[in-house]
Amino acid sequence: MQNTQNNKYLHGKTLLSRLAKLGWSPFFQHQYDNSAANSTPARVVRVHRQVFTVMQEDEVFHVSLAGRLYNQATGIYPVVGDWVLVNEQVITYIFTRNNLLSRKTAGGRSGRNPEVYDEQGIAANIDFAFIVCGLDRDYNPARIERYLTLTYHCGIEPVILLSKSDLQQNPEQFVCEVETIAPGVPVYPLSLYDTDAVTRVATLLYPHRTATLIGSSGAGKSTLINQLAGKNIRQTQAVGERVGKGRHTTTSRDLFLLPGGGMVIDNPGIREIGLSRQVTDSISAFPDIEALAEQCRFSNCTHTCEPGCRVLEEIATGEISSRRLNNYIKLNNELDYTRERQNKSADRVEKERWQHISKKVKNLKNRRNQQWK
Repeated sequence: MQNTQNNKYLHGKTLLSRLAKLGWSPFFQHQYDNSAANSTPARVVRVHRQVFTVMQEDEVFHVSLAGRLYNQATGIYPVVGDWVLVNEQVITYIFTRNNLLSRKTAGGRSGRNPEVYDEQGIAANIDFAFIVCGLDRDYNPARIERYLTLTYHCGIEPVILLSKSDLQQNPEQFVCEVETIAPGVPVYPLSLYDTDAVTRVATLLYPHRTATLIGSSGAGKSTLINQLAGKNIRQTQAVGERVGKGRHTTTSRDLFLLPGGGMVIDNPGIREIGLSRQVTDSISAFPDIEALAEQCRFSNCTHTCEPGCRVLEEIATGEISSRRLNNYIKLNNELDYTRERQNKSADRVEKERWQHISKKVKNLKNRRNQQWK
């Protein structure tokens, strides 16, 4: 027994150096040292439906998921970037994550299906989230704000990449606009013809660091992957002339090792950005509005019609756009609803919501009746 423990200790001492290039860190080493397993860890580098591809040092192979993990009450499911233990081509254990970029399962905006509120993991154990937005018809400041909210609430540092800047005569105008809605967040314009801009992004991914790309279909994520890798490892398509947007090409999530030693995770385009139940205390995507909200006359100000509202005063002077305020209110309502669902059943939340609406309707009717008397 003592020899087994000594062998595991010596084996564990070498893991940090052998797996470091894949992002292995003391955080995972500590978990491994305290486990009863003797298997060598591996990192998930590809997920396509029920098929997992892992990398173990320099070896890449396909594995399946142990049946008991499918039935775990915790609902933990491997995503790209996860560290796992593999025994005889089967994932037997998933390490606790540093972080998880996740969203509410697509299709949940109707609120009719309780299953659609499940959390969908996108990528795990990452250092940056590269928010990619094309300067074609894909450009949408409100969507960028939603992506920022998603990354902040998952505890991940965002970087905004404005691809296809060569399509605009003055791309700096868009950079300035995005910087106003994302204070403190790095914003880089990118194009096929500007290798210096890609180099600046690549410097963020020094050895052992991992970034994930998120954005809508055709935003230019696969093109950026190819530029960072220095070769074509992802299929790309030209911008569609009819719709003026890029085309969907990526169908799986993959982690790629870059020549500089960093790693990047490519994801299929995200059509619906639902905020998951994983809500953490973090930096806000609307620091300007929240700073003004603290100066409002009422502590529970909704910033819609109250007197003494500092936010509405700034809206009136044009310092803050009404579009930004509307998106702030919309996202906060969604986050409040997400927090409610953490502690209440869907039926109870919906019932309370309709009771509140019914009460408002009743009060309006009473006021109208009193006016006509």
